[in-house]
Amino acid sequence: MKTQTILGSGGVIGNELARSLKNYCEEIRLVSRNPHKVNPTDQVFAADLTRQEETMKGVQGSQVVYLTVGLPYKTETWAKNWPVIMSNVINACKEHSAKLVFFDNVYMYGKVDGWMTEETPINPCSKKGEVRARIAEQLLDEVGKGNIDALIARSADFYGPNAINTMVASLVFDKLKNGKKASWLLNAKVKHSMTYTPDAGKATALLGNTPDAYNQVWHLPTDKNALTGEEFIQLAAEKFGVEPRYTVLSKFMIQMAGLFNSTIKESIEMLYQLEFEYLFDSSKFEQRFFPATTYQIGIETTCKDWGIKD
Repeated sequence: MKTQTILGSGGVIGNELARSLKNYCEEIRLVSRNPHKVNPTDQVFAADLTRQEETMKGVQGSQVVYLTVGLPYKTETWAKNWPVIMSNVINACKEHSAKLVFFDNVYMYGKVDGWMTEETPINPCSKKGEVRARIAEQLLDEVGKGNIDALIARSADFYGPNAINTMVASLVFDKLKNGKKASWLLNAKVKHSMTYTPDAGKATALLGNTPDAYNQVWHLPTDKNALTGEEFIQLAAEKFGVEPRYTVLSKFMIQMAGLFNSTIKESIEMLYQLEFEYLFDSSKFEQRFFPATTYQIGIETTCKDWGIKD
């Protein structure tokens, strides 16, 4: 495929995807408000995806388009902008006969007892989950009508090298690196699946270049041997060569912090994901393509990226 385009480039997933796409296409176009090259030969195109005309220009000439946008973590912003962005991207892909790969999360499933699979019912229990359900339905409706070839690639919470805007980056890796106690939210005794970002980028590129992978949902490869928060911290501490000391932050403590930090306040409705087991099944992908990186290897690589204690 000659030109493949990443809409919403610049984040950790967009960057991992750009590195992986070198194996599949001649030209990679990175589109965002302020795009920067990942590979020396990348094209960059500045665009606001809430504007239809700019989105059209960003997609023009693309054979495959990847939507990896990360909006500010505000329900109001999501509700206002996500449906507009999805509509603009769908229309642009239809206009230019491009396939669409949507990088998604699991918010639309809501609280799930047991393993989340591609067949898990859509049952959001948060405002952000409702938005994600709406835009996923919007895309799948177009697929069902035969208007577009598209797929949804879903990830659990993620971790990995350069993934600095994640829960475990600030609460685990950064603190342990600097000899401080790690932190976990609500419950460190329940298992919580996490997707390794290099796997996510590699798998998303592979799916986008597999013709029969389209018009369905895929869970991206995630180690089935999910760890508890305590186990995750223990592995990271071992790699840093420090004691696995940690503090569990209660819901009350998080709510108090939310009074002074808008991002924390916005995360409160999602705390059910950490209070109970959060188990992500990617066997559909792994049986067809490649196995997920183990937590042992993924955490070790991430710790090396963070560096050792000064």
